[in-house]
Amino acid sequence: MSRKVTDNAVVTDTAVEPIAAVDDRPRTPRHVKTIIIGSGFAGLGLAIKLKQQGRTDYLVLERGSDVGGTWRDNTYPGAACDVPSHLYSYSFALNPNWSRSFSRQGEIQSYIRSVAEKYDVLDKHLFDCDVTGARWNADTARWEITSNRGDFTADTVVSAVGALCEPNLPDIKGINSFEGEIFHSARWNHDAVLDGKRVAVIGTGASAIQIVPSIAPRVAHLDLYQRTAPWLLPRFDRPYTLPERLAFKHIPGVQRLSRAAIYAARETQVVGLAKFPALMQGFELLSKAKLRMEIRDPELRRKVTPNYRIGCKRMLISNDYYPALDRDNVDVITEGIKEIRPHSIVTADGTEREIDALIVATGFHVTDSPTYETVVGKDGRTLSEVFDDIGQQGYKGSAIANFPNMFFLLGPNVGLGHTSMVYMIESQINYIADALATVDRLGLRTVEVRREAQDQYNRELQSKLGASVWNTGGCASWYLDKHGNNTTLWPDFTFRFRNITRRFDMTAYLTSAADPKSTTATPSTASKPEPVAASADPKVVQP
Repeated sequence: MSRKVTDNAVVTDTAVEPIAAVDDRPRTPRHVKTIIIGSGFAGLGLAIKLKQQGRTDYLVLERGSDVGGTWRDNTYPGAACDVPSHLYSYSFALNPNWSRSFSRQGEIQSYIRSVAEKYDVLDKHLFDCDVTGARWNADTARWEITSNRGDFTADTVVSAVGALCEPNLPDIKGINSFEGEIFHSARWNHDAVLDGKRVAVIGTGASAIQIVPSIAPRVAHLDLYQRTAPWLLPRFDRPYTLPERLAFKHIPGVQRLSRAAIYAARETQVVGLAKFPALMQGFELLSKAKLRMEIRDPELRRKVTPNYRIGCKRMLISNDYYPALDRDNVDVITEGIKEIRPHSIVTADGTEREIDALIVATGFHVTDSPTYETVVGKDGRTLSEVFDDIGQQGYKGSAIANFPNMFFLLGPNVGLGHTSMVYMIESQINYIADALATVDRLGLRTVEVRREAQDQYNRELQSKLGASVWNTGGCASWYLDKHGNNTTLWPDFTFRFRNITRRFDMTAYLTSAADPKSTTATPSTASKPEPVAASADPKVVQP
């Protein structure tokens, strides 16, 4: 029986097997004051924050069967984090038991699960709940949410749908005709037998550089299809010694000091990435030296040498990727793929290579997520249509004009190219939690970011991004939307983002009173929104 990959299902010869098949919907919508969609680091962190505030009327809708998000879903061989363990964790739930300096997928997933259990929020989760739509009802000032587990209404919705959750499948002629094993790296088929087989991997991003070294020694032959060569830096990974682990656990301040040192070192990269790209030349020299030492074949070395400035695309870290490419049973193919046949791949030069299995490591829908089409704002337009008009813009990555009473974790321009996303997530959690507290304290019916505040914020963002390596480094990346704007990354030090999200700035929002007769949003006291790069308060720089 053949298998094919689609965006949301596995297709066999006889049927379509949906990813989420649970359907035990109640007949009437259930009302919840606050609904959080998604329970990765972001959604789970907010759930814990709401509980700490004493809130009980909230619910987390998670389409998977457990917390964890991308760390639950990405179980491919070699999956690991590229941010040091002590920084890639919640500041309020430090883990002294990390086994090594860069944690692997299973250990990170276990950590996330342990935090959910420790803070006792699992009873606020509805798992295997795939949200299929969210629509604003202006008459009731509520969100109407549909899912495979029933319908809901909510006063406030927080989207915690991560950027790396919707696999991006390549549009290649004949891909559905392939009769061997085929799957996306984020939907790894652990039942597939790759040992002794001819395997092709499409893509050379963060997942591929971990997968290739993990499977190359056990497959008969591996063809790696490369469109763009990545820049690689050394991975300074090692197991923690017993004395280190004991110190982290029993000596006060040791782990926080380690975390602070890692944070400070990582922040220095911002100067080259976002402000003075010429400073990235030192990283390029290090990467080129690594390339010369680890690949013997001059022709292969030429193929995998990037033709853009380091940092323009995501910088990757690995000690075994280049040696894996240098193996006799591995070929790097740079010719474009013309078509895929039932048992082979044909490249643009007419060469046909037979394969038994195909692994698609082509990343995710980041600036064009299919979930955008399911969220309908106050004027009847979907989030996708709004982004199609103005680009993927938001305010502090946490609110978007036209979507009242809706907040976003990991929204536009919150991404990073150098350090831990958990730091940014915690900044947003504090901002959104303060927004919800403000709504309750003032008895507000609706809050919606003013379009002019959002526009001003994005003008400043794009101005700062203009000089960054992401915009000037000579590459095409998933950081850019179809308008050519970098709508993914934060262009400054992360402590400055922490500073501007320290409190909810209601002056940037339209609000309406809780009186049901008052349905017209009016601006609060006029004031300019806080600038993108507010001066940093030393007291808030706590990684």
